[in-house]
Amino acid sequence: MTDTTAAAQQQQAATPDTPTVVRERIPHEIVASVLAATTAFIGGTALHLPPWAIFIAWAGTFLLGGPNLVNAKKLWFAMPMGSTYALIIVQLETNWGTSFGDSQFARNCFAALCILVINTTLMYTGRIGLFALIPGMFFGFASYFATFFGGFGYDAGNPWSAWLCVIAMNALGPVYAWLSVRLAFPVKEGA
Repeated sequence: MTDTTAAAQQQQAATPDTPTVVRERIPHEIVASVLAATTAFIGGTALHLPPWAIFIAWAGTFLLGGPNLVNAKKLWFAMPMGSTYALIIVQLETNWGTSFGDSQFARNCFAALCILVINTTLMYTGRIGLFALIPGMFFGFASYFATFFGGFGYDAGNPWSAWLCVIAMNALGPVYAWLSVRLAFPVKEGA
């Protein structure tokens, strides 16, 4: 492959939101670390928000190829849907967890049934265009459980508080990913 062909492919792969970068004026590692430090002020408030949920979505944005509106929208639709399915599991187990009996085995059987049904439904939901990013749904799914069982949110232990908080924090992930590129002040090819 010639340099001209490689440059043409690189230019073609770039979108208006993600310029082909030759160099960054400020190293990405520095910008990302400064942004990461700002999450301490998000989680360290009276709302006790889960700042690590930002990192999950931030990393997910780069797994999709980098920050742009298309990738952000995929995550913004998928993650809340995953969190919603996790909320349903928590509600089912909270309200009907002893339906099969009070023993740990009975509770585990009920939990297994909930996970089987809800997880299957989540994955079938991935066949709907808006929610096709199944890994994104699992980012939201896992983030919700970590938020709820970790005692995060403005009302720790409240399933709805955890749901609102994790959706907000996951939504910031693509924003942080975009900022981490933009605040490095990239120099476009040929500039």
